[in-house]
Amino acid sequence: MKLFFNLNRNCLALVVVLVFMSAIKTQAQQYPVYSQYIFNPLVINPAVAGSHVQVSATAMYRNQWVNFDGAPKTFSFSAHTSLLKNKIGVGMLVANDQIGSYNNNSVFGSYAFIIRSGMGTFSMGLQAGFNLTSADFSDLNLVDPGDASFSTFDNKFKPNFGAGVYYSNDLFFAGFSVPFILTNSVDLTDTEDLVNGVKEARYYYLHGGMMLPLSRMKTVVFNPAILVRAQEGQPLSMDLNAGFIFYDVFSVGASYRNVDAIVTYIQLKISDSLNFGYSYDWTSSDINQYSAGTHEFSLNYRFRIRKIHGNVECPSVFKF
Repeated sequence: MKLFFNLNRNCLALVVVLVFMSAIKTQAQQYPVYSQYIFNPLVINPAVAGSHVQVSATAMYRNQWVNFDGAPKTFSFSAHTSLLKNKIGVGMLVANDQIGSYNNNSVFGSYAFIIRSGMGTFSMGLQAGFNLTSADFSDLNLVDPGDASFSTFDNKFKPNFGAGVYYSNDLFFAGFSVPFILTNSVDLTDTEDLVNGVKEARYYYLHGGMMLPLSRMKTVVFNPAILVRAQEGQPLSMDLNAGFIFYDVFSVGASYRNVDAIVTYIQLKISDSLNFGYSYDWTSSDINQYSAGTHEFSLNYRFRIRKIHGNVECPSVFKF
């Protein structure tokens, strides 16, 4: 480990690629870790589709481990809405994830069947789509440019599907999901000994929280929440979140991620339709010697289509 962190920064991009390739032989982290799933839970659970009732579109950008060459950068766009008088939800998630010389593009659609009762709302969701994975090692300064382990490849097509459930009422919300059920093989190169046994990991997410008013007029609300990530072949990851919502306009909070970070976040309601979110991950692992932390931005826009949504009440922007 000391040898790894004593490498100069010019070698870090190559190190990231080598670590990624060696780790993926078992089952490395292959799906982006978002900090603002708190504001956009569709990125981890398809059953959330339609939970905002109106059309809810979110763009997110995550720059992980700033100043660390080859570190992950992720851009995603998601949108979802309810249909048929809030009986079903539909959504989509498009993402681009880059790490080192690797590039992964994904497109997934989601569907949720929504059941409403006096006790709350329960939904069951499915998602299906595909990943297109490619790699370009032309920028790496290789000792042996002809090394087959670094042969460039384009657009490996990998279909997948997932499922989830979600429940919410005025005080409580909880969900469980397996976004990617298939463990597709990952053909990184044509080198047989490299690709043997390489599989995509399966993920399990358990998340929940509460909305607890701290004042009679509900001008201040305490929002504790938890997310448990389980990835096959990897240690359990957990986020413990504590947030406060002021006057249904501004939210601020912090999260403890047991793996490698303390996260601070804010969300601001700019208008009735537009909301801005920002989070900063304070890296707590040894990578903090080379990284200036992680920035994540989100922009959410919501609007109602009268012919589709009618006069159905839409939840607050801070109601998950």
